[in-house]
Amino acid sequence: MPYDFAIMWEWLAFGVRWLHVITAIAWIGSSFYFIALDLGLNRERELETGADGEEWQVHGGGFYHIQKYLVAPAAMPEHLTWFKWESYATWLSGAALLAIVYWAGAEMYLIDPAKADLAIWQAIAISAASLAIGWLIYDFLCKSPLGDNPTALMVLLFVLLTAMGWAYTQVFTGRAALLHLGAFTATIMTANVFVIIMPNQRIVVADLKAGRSPDPKYGKIAKLRSTHNNYLTLPVIFLMLSHHNPLATSTQYNWLIASLVFLMGVTIRHWFNTRHARAGSPTWTWAVTAILFVLIAWLSTAPDLSIREANAATMPTASARTQALMASSDFERATEIIQGRCSMCHAAEPVWEGLIVPPKGVVLESEDQIARHAKSIYLHAARSHAMPPANLSAMEQEERDLLRQWFEKAGP
Repeated sequence: MPYDFAIMWEWLAFGVRWLHVITAIAWIGSSFYFIALDLGLNRERELETGADGEEWQVHGGGFYHIQKYLVAPAAMPEHLTWFKWESYATWLSGAALLAIVYWAGAEMYLIDPAKADLAIWQAIAISAASLAIGWLIYDFLCKSPLGDNPTALMVLLFVLLTAMGWAYTQVFTGRAALLHLGAFTATIMTANVFVIIMPNQRIVVADLKAGRSPDPKYGKIAKLRSTHNNYLTLPVIFLMLSHHNPLATSTQYNWLIASLVFLMGVTIRHWFNTRHARAGSPTWTWAVTAILFVLIAWLSTAPDLSIREANAATMPTASARTQALMASSDFERATEIIQGRCSMCHAAEPVWEGLIVPPKGVVLESEDQIARHAKSIYLHAARSHAMPPANLSAMEQEERDLLRQWFEKAGP
């Protein structure tokens, strides 16, 4: 890959990632605001306007009087603000980022030959098709008789997401699997806005303009999809950021960890929703969320739970730790493994095609550099299989075991 093109590609990826984060903040912010607003409306008295509820708010030195209509106002207002592009821009930028990072870099980030020896075009086709198929299945379930039973529908949606998480881990690398599960979920959420919520609102607006009374069913349908989006938002954020945590993406039970994250999303949002509705404070959600989090941490190292407990009283300084690692009898062999399996990418001048700088700036050429990055090596290559990506340098399990032994023998 030409040097100039590689630089521009890196900056393109960064720019799209930045755009994706900005649009996601806008979408999540407006979504959470309107959920809180809707739940917190005062509905104790009849309003002269016929609105379902009202709320007085103060922000930035100004007072705001907000009213919500259960179906629609008596007449169409002259100016109407639509909240849609926050969602569309988030999905479009996320799809672009998926293509730039995982499709263009399929050999390194998407394909795991140990799971499925796919051609690049096959991996990309599975990636794209799975997102579309996911929406079709979900939409079918919502339009089935299950749509009248929101609880059963949510349970079935959870089963679908768990099954997809498992399926992705059977085909892609760990980090790609969880990223795709996030994209799968985000596709459902954006399609809810684009295919269901916005068209239903346009029908209501058209009825108002024509002097007809809008059918309440359109609001009911949109409300169901909006509720799903509300509970799916936090897990999507976790999945989109999961590639930073190899213990979540690249361990044996990564798909189960992801499913528990969806449950945490429910408990966290239930607490906020209940509080915003002024219906009390369900403190049990804190306990359940904490238990789920601990279970996730346990699963990230199961079935081997031999991580040493840190003893604060005897915790050595960073320099002492580095010296202990370099003095280990396993250090020479660990250095050989890392230089042989990792340094083609993690070098001042990477030799792997397409890389112009070492990933995350980590250089693993000298003994001192290896010792200083021992914890990251331990997490990414010994305790998980996040590195090498897709095991492109064919690191063997015995080598991972030695790296783990080297790190743990040096003490906490």
